Amino acid sequence: MATKRDYYDVLGVARTASEGEIKQAFRARARQFHPDVNKEPAAEMQFKEVTEAYEVLSDRGKRSAYDRFGHAGVGASGQQAYAGFEGFADIFEQFFGAGAGRSTRGPRRGSDLRYDLGISFEEAVFGTEKVLDVPTWRACDRCSGSGAEPDSGQTLCPSCNGSGEIRRVQQSGFGQFVNVVMCERCGGEGRIAAETCHKCQGQGRERTVRKVTVKIPAGVDNGQQIRLSGEGEVGPRGGTTGDLYVVLDVESHPLFQREGADVQLELPLTVAQAALGDEIEVPTLDGSEKVRIPPGTQSAHTVRLRGRGVPRLRGSGRGDLYVVVKVVVPTHLTAEQRDLFRRLGETLSADNEHDRGFFNKVKEAFGG
Repeated sequence: MATKRDYYDVLGVARTASEGEIKQAFRARARQFHPDVNKEPAAEMQFKEVTEAYEVLSDRGKRSAYDRFGHAGVGASGQQAYAGFEGFADIFEQFFGAGAGRSTRGPRRGSDLRYDLGISFEEAVFGTEKVLDVPTWRACDRCSGSGAEPDSGQTLCPSCNGSGEIRRVQQSGFGQFVNVVMCERCGGEGRIAAETCHKCQGQGRERTVRKVTVKIPAGVDNGQQIRLSGEGEVGPRGGTTGDLYVVLDVESHPLFQREGADVQLELPLTVAQAALGDEIEVPTLDGSEKVRIPPGTQSAHTVRLRGRGVPRLRGSGRGDLYVVVKVVVPTHLTAEQRDLFRRLGETLSADNEHDRGFFNKVKEAFGG
């Protein structure tokens, strides 16, 4: 097997060449070795070699791998991609425009549609069903989507003579290229109506607002989408129907914060409740539930309620509800409350377990 030449040598550029210099070198070498221009027996292989080198060096990721590991860093993918001339299409499009050498016959598929649907937090958690009014196209009921007046028949398209394609010769630095595009007049079908449908003016479809029912499963989240196959726009002149994508916009909740299948609830407590403990009724997704707060509870203490979260969209069971305690210190006290707190503070001396631990750490820190 012949040894691969260095890609930089193939294009005749330095290893420090900029993207512009690489592109310019490729243009020159490709023009020199293109088989339509150069009839030498080796020209075709040289053209493939130049194109393969450009494919690697024009891509930053591939170029970096090639600089570090040589041909082993990019494997044989470049060689395989350019077997024959099919792989040249993407590079040709950079210089001669999209659609070169490609054509699609027959009726076109209808467009996909996007519908942004707002739902409540509860609807996302437990699921729901919605009826949407979707502006779209439907097949013309007069011509049944053909675009022709009933019983008028069809005739060959005069623009493409029945081929469904328009071929245009384009001059370039490489020589002549034939650009094949779909015939716009017949939509690639090769035939047109002998008499255009009076209702849809030959499009074979008409605008309408259609009602579509979408079932939203329990556990969906914000930004997720539901695909409804065949509920998009119908294609022109009998083309197949596209799809409808329903994108969900879930409202936030004033109490609950969601993290995947789990839900978090912040529970404010007074200083007295946190110190003495309490039993409090807290809201959950399924209604209220009593939660016991142990004496001496600190801020950020969390109580976990298993299975009180969101149903798992892909899987079984539900997430959990985390009740996070937040001890609220009063900011506005009456004279009586201020006096009570002062007397309470006098009883909470440095002999307090938490205070003693803190002051011991302070003494240790300062060598006491």
